[in-house]
Amino acid sequence: MRAAVTGTAVTAGAWVLDVPGAAAVPATADRRRPATPEAALRALESGNRRWRTFRERHPHETRAVRRELVSGQHPFAVVLGCIDSRVPPELVFDQGLGDLMTVRSAGEVLDEAVLGSVAYGVLELGIPLVMVLGHQSCGAVAAAVHAEESGEELPAHIRYIADQIKPAIDHSVEGAARIDATVSAQVRLVRSRLAADADLAARIAAGRLAIVGARYELTSQLVHRVD
Repeated sequence: MRAAVTGTAVTAGAWVLDVPGAAAVPATADRRRPATPEAALRALESGNRRWRTFRERHPHETRAVRRELVSGQHPFAVVLGCIDSRVPPELVFDQGLGDLMTVRSAGEVLDEAVLGSVAYGVLELGIPLVMVLGHQSCGAVAAAVHAEESGEELPAHIRYIADQIKPAIDHSVEGAARIDATVSAQVRLVRSRLAADADLAARIAAGRLAIVGARYELTSQLVHRVD
């Protein structure tokens, strides 16, 4: 998972965020939280490296931490991911209780409830990083692509998901490549919609927030950037 991030843009290179003056995140009793977008991104990178090399620490699960969290929470990142059971953010980033605020919807579809949940983490808890996390072999994306190609009528609630993904469908390729390309395109679309929100955009402009896109590869367990 190697990338550099400035505001909402992700560029090639090391995971470095050039974001000045982010507000400090309160320390918990036994550890400090990443307080900047840069630090938060590095923590996710380190955790994913532990996960994919089978060196997980399963941090922050002790009796003391559980007691500490009764009085409040200070997560350092929001991860907006898919509902897929193979991609639980706390595991793929090797994080523990109180570390991540996770929001999950099929295909990372962004509706008012999802947007409100992300905004709550940023605006109320001061979280400095939002990651939109797509993944290889996304069933929601595959369903949306299949429905468009076949004209098949999906059940009402599933049709809503497919309709939300439809604008991201990549028609420059076909077959399995179309589904895979659309996974990344959907990440980009959702990331851009989040970054366009007035309240979140103000935090980005102030250097207090970064919104990044990434995807998880089931075959390698690697999280990597999506430009």
